[in-house]
Amino acid sequence: MKIKPITQKLFLQPGSLILIFLVLAALMISSALIELNQSKKELLDLMECQAHTLLETVLISSNNALLTYEHLEMFLEERLLNNASFIRHIYENDNITNAFLEKFARENNIYCINIIGIDGKKKYSSHQPIEHEGVGRTNPKQTLKPLFDGIQDTLIIGYKQANYEQGMRYAVALAAKDRSAIVLNLDAEELLNFRKRIGFGSLLKQMAVNPGIIYIALQDSSGIIAASGNVRELDRIEDSPFLFQVMRDTTFKIQLIEFDEQEIFEAVRPFYYNGIPIGLFRLGLSAEPLNQIKTRIYRRIGIISLILIVIGFIVFTFILIRQNLNLLQRQYQVVETYSGNIIQNVSDAIVVIDEERRIKIFNQAAEEIFKINEQDVLGNFFAKILTGQNCESLLLSSTSMEQIECKIQNHHKTLLVSKTTFKDEDESENTVLVIRDLTEQKKLEAQIQRKERLSAMGELASGVAHEIRNPLNAIGTIVQQLDKDFEPENNINEYHQLARLVVKEVRRINETIQDFLRFSRPEPILPERFLLDEFFNYLRQQYQPMLKEHQIQLSMQLNWKGEVSWDQRQMQQVFMNLIQNAIDAMTEKGKLNITAENLEGDELEISIADTGAGISENILSNIFNLYFTTKAKGTGIGLSIVQRIVYEHGGVISVDSEEGEGTVFILRMPIAVGNGG
Repeated sequence: MKIKPITQKLFLQPGSLILIFLVLAALMISSALIELNQSKKELLDLMECQAHTLLETVLISSNNALLTYEHLEMFLEERLLNNASFIRHIYENDNITNAFLEKFARENNIYCINIIGIDGKKKYSSHQPIEHEGVGRTNPKQTLKPLFDGIQDTLIIGYKQANYEQGMRYAVALAAKDRSAIVLNLDAEELLNFRKRIGFGSLLKQMAVNPGIIYIALQDSSGIIAASGNVRELDRIEDSPFLFQVMRDTTFKIQLIEFDEQEIFEAVRPFYYNGIPIGLFRLGLSAEPLNQIKTRIYRRIGIISLILIVIGFIVFTFILIRQNLNLLQRQYQVVETYSGNIIQNVSDAIVVIDEERRIKIFNQAAEEIFKINEQDVLGNFFAKILTGQNCESLLLSSTSMEQIECKIQNHHKTLLVSKTTFKDEDESENTVLVIRDLTEQKKLEAQIQRKERLSAMGELASGVAHEIRNPLNAIGTIVQQLDKDFEPENNINEYHQLARLVVKEVRRINETIQDFLRFSRPEPILPERFLLDEFFNYLRQQYQPMLKEHQIQLSMQLNWKGEVSWDQRQMQQVFMNLIQNAIDAMTEKGKLNITAENLEGDELEISIADTGAGISENILSNIFNLYFTTKAKGTGIGLSIVQRIVYEHGGVISVDSEEGEGTVFILRMPIAVGNGG
């Protein structure tokens, strides 16, 4: 009997070994990760519940503290106003004296009582202050202006710095019949100390004594209102999408963050008082329990990984011993198509033409630049896809690289062309054109240059305006006063006409200065969310009568109608200016076309095209310059402000125009702009 030799089938195949190893590794690591996630979830739920309870306690305590202080202030105001009414009665009956006021103040525990005339000077006072060096004073005429002017009869001044003395005062004022002001002052030191004892700071510091609480803070959009002692700085609400969403949705939420180089479990809840948003309460709890769980699981994963490495080393060593060395057989198959793939996928356009100037190769980048398919141009003359003298002379030039201006599909293009020649196997000379589209780059460079000029002009405008405005206003005021108070013996009418002419011219120059200042100090961007189609429908309704009057047909092709986040008022100014310019540029029966497209990413391209007379090439580059205008009654500042607003929104604006063919303004805008952009 023959004994069969042991064949290779008795052993596991390499594929089976790898599968077993991967399954084993997946099971062991998955088990550890599942346990980690489950433990972490349970602990997070527990910490969330505790944090929610703590924040609810803080909210209730904070409401009670504010309510207590509010009632105290209402009581003080009522008491002071009652005393002020009594003193007003005595004063209006001409029975008031300094001695009476001093006695009344002492008996009613009032720090100081003053009766101040409409000239801002004291008539009577219960207190003679002791002046301290370095202590300023407020202007009574400014503070009590609403009483003196008859706008109010009662004025709650509230907390203020004492005049001439150290310390804070709490003051109210009543107006007498002669509009004199009766002002009562309390020493606010005890009130402020009481406020500190019941305020947010004291409450938060007491709660933060717990070792598990890292910090408690009350924060609004301007910064930290109150916090436990170890908090110096927290991320701003506007800079954090998480905090902004919590404030907007008025919900309780949690997150894990880094604070003082340690991981923190943070719970956030909006704080409202009497329906008014005060800020966000942020509670930071130590994440050390989570870190302990992670450490324990990671240690287990490390041990598992070590075991897997040993097993994997044995398995893969066995596989590598049995593998053959046939891996190089496949590489030759890709050599034949390698160069073709490079040509088709390179970012620059590559066009190869023969001796007769017929196209032999036309890659994908060339299709994008010339807006034509490869199948439609192969074998055709190269000159058919280009127009313009510069383009036609391209093949005749001996320069190996040059920048030319071409017209492609009725669009002007700036192209950088590199030209080389070679001979093929038939000894025929071929020309290789490597073409790069610099159109957008040139536009961007022009935008940057315009922006730099705008910034420089803005700084100059601001400086000039401030240097001229103050003496100009003084001149106008003096001339008006001279025209009012003086009159010559002769030529009276001429004197008054000249004075009014000076005032009129001063006002005209001041309006120009206002334009300077409006250009040099643009308003801050205040973005709000609104739908793009509703925005343009509003503009359509606004300009419908004017369009009808001029027989202009308006067409809107909004291929994207979603929600944008812009400063709506400023962007209305932009499009109203562009639409008005388009209407002014067209004669009767013109066409105005507005389109909106969503580009790649969060960006929109909006174009406003008209069929007007167009703009000549020699002035096209100047239309965004400050005070450049072709209109008889134009100011030359409209398009400069349009450009400034677009830049402030993070967008760019460009123009394309030809005389007799109309003008199109193109805006590229981000869909959403941040606070202040």
